Amino acid sequence: MWTETIQVEAPYNFDLVLDRLSLDPLQIIDFEKRTIKVPLYIEETPLIVQIQSIGHTDNPTFILQGERNEYKEKALERVKKVFHFHEPLAKIATHFQETDLQALFTEHRGTPIVLDFDYYSCLVRCIIHQQLNLSFAHTLTERYVKTFGFEIDGVPFFPTPERAAKLTVEELRDIQFSTRKAEYVIGLSQKIATGELHLKQLAEKTDTEIIDTLVKIRGIGNWTAENFLLFGVGRPDLFPVADIGIQRALQQLYNLPQKPTKEEMLKYSENWSPYLSYASLYLWRSTEKRSEKK
Repeated sequence: MWTETIQVEAPYNFDLVLDRLSLDPLQIIDFEKRTIKVPLYIEETPLIVQIQSIGHTDNPTFILQGERNEYKEKALERVKKVFHFHEPLAKIATHFQETDLQALFTEHRGTPIVLDFDYYSCLVRCIIHQQLNLSFAHTLTERYVKTFGFEIDGVPFFPTPERAAKLTVEELRDIQFSTRKAEYVIGLSQKIATGELHLKQLAEKTDTEIIDTLVKIRGIGNWTAENFLLFGVGRPDLFPVADIGIQRALQQLYNLPQKPTKEEMLKYSENWSPYLSYASLYLWRSTEKRSEKK
């Protein structure tokens, strides 16, 4: 067992992080202890890192604990990227102070973008979530993981690509996947299991190269590719104009009679770059139900 205490540059509101992550039933969160248990793959080895907040928004301090000392440095590096410990949020918030999103950035001050814990699970999650309301998307994802994945100390892990590649459409239909969604998840998994697609290498490429590669895969369109860039790879300047949640948030923000057009969305967002990903997050956050688990 290893333990590491780290200090993060303020502001950083870990309670709001836990609040948003708690929308996902697969997250193992303890609000009283202010902890989350994070399932990671380090060099293809599944392991868990627990993060505990012992500070507050203006003095963010964390205790990280994990097994396997030989993987400590790589696990720390991954956690810092996933939870955006590595880059100050203050400069991002300052950027939005003179924009139409100023009130949102004040209300949700110190909320970072938290990445999916694994590239592959991010893509699978995006495929499952396609064209579903958020509540059922979470339910279906949980059902998939708990039926075909595995647990370590009560922490669920997605099925590996090798495991998912061997599933049948009928097995996934039994847990309420549509035929096409089942085919998409199995097909993606087969490409990764056979080595045709290398997500770690892909993540090093440009935004355009990543999108061009992913949209050639059956079941992956621009929405899924952009979400992978934002929540998988952590690119800072993504604004998925096809996302219904963002459309609704903008409709609410500007009191529009109907959802904005793509052209209107691009016009609104002109001065939000180079942090469009953060604009997206705070717009999503403005319409999400707050946790009642505290």
